[in-house]
Amino acid sequence: MEHLMAYIIGILFGSAVYMMLRRSIVKLVIGLMILSNAANLLIFTVAGMTRGAPPLIAEGALMPEGAVADPLPQALVLTAIVIAFGVLAFAVVLIHRAYEVVGNDDLDQMKDTDT
Repeated sequence: MEHLMAYIIGILFGSAVYMMLRRSIVKLVIGLMILSNAANLLIFTVAGMTRGAPPLIAEGALMPEGAVADPLPQALVLTAIVIAFGVLAFAVVLIHRAYEVVGNDDLDQMKDTDT
């Protein structure tokens, strides 16, 4: 399963870089979102994928009795999802305002308005 996830993560990273290299600012933001999702999948895959094992230790036990899931990557990914949503909301507002001012979403045309 980890090999399949490695291929999927590689494809996501590649498509995110491709989208970020495009001229459109909308495609740039889409690439950033794909990149953040690929990073989240990478954190989950590196941490080890344990199915059906809760991150709990029985009451009174010093060690877990079987396989347990690590709660730290789950917490990191949940935090990353919230941050990515905040960045997406900010970027959408920024793109909307830039489109109102410039009238185009091409990054090369936005440079022409600097003078």
